[in-house]
Amino acid sequence: MTEPEVVPVGPGSGDDEPIAALDVEITPDAVKGEPGTDETGGASVADLEALLFVAERPMSRSELRTVARLSAEEVDEKLGDLEVQLRERGIRLVTQADRVMLGTSPESGALIARYLGADVVRLSPAALETLAIIAYRQPVTRGVIERIRGVDSGHVVRGLLHRRLIVEQGRAETPGRPILYGTSMDFMERFGLTSLDDLPPLEAEIAAQLAQAEEDARSEGQAAVADSDEPSRNEDAAGDAAGTTDTGQTELESTPDEDA
Repeated sequence: MTEPEVVPVGPGSGDDEPIAALDVEITPDAVKGEPGTDETGGASVADLEALLFVAERPMSRSELRTVARLSAEEVDEKLGDLEVQLRERGIRLVTQADRVMLGTSPESGALIARYLGADVVRLSPAALETLAIIAYRQPVTRGVIERIRGVDSGHVVRGLLHRRLIVEQGRAETPGRPILYGTSMDFMERFGLTSLDDLPPLEAEIAAQLAQAEEDARSEGQAAVADSDEPSRNEDAAGDAAGTTDTGQTELESTPDEDA
């Protein structure tokens, strides 16, 4: 490879000696620079906003760290900055546990509803009641929901699952391992919440009633399991007491009356 020709530039050009020669190779990448970076070398706050905007689903913080090439502390810091920047705009940063997404502001709900031609959410009183129980007591089992409501809630729970307002969050560490339900990111967006902390506080009396109903449901579930085990224990005890004779007749079976 031949040495690049040194071209004189500036006031010393022409017949004079060149002022200086740059001993660097200028490439397109060097001119263009690294896209999507800020002064810290990682994705900027604007980059995270754009990423969340095009994402088709809520993103976890670990996904953001991987895609944006940021540390956990940097992701938290930039998401905090983004949340502050969006407070006066029509978009909000919605967070639930480890997941984040962009959603519309509560103040814009009426306008958006008019555009869509319908209310954002249409739920029956039973569905709203069930959804409120799940929102305040999550994760919660169907048994607890029915204990609080006093009626079978299977159909209502399935409807909320179908509307994607609630999701399954695993199984309880109780007998039978019932499914645990909690609210979804769609619930957060549709009700204009940026986190569960935005839920209005419950009155102390109502909160106590919910807690007591949950405790009663748990106690009843444990008692039901104990009762289901009782017949088998009784059968084992009866078998031990009866025993068998050499002829195969149990000692508790009736024998013919010798006087007859």
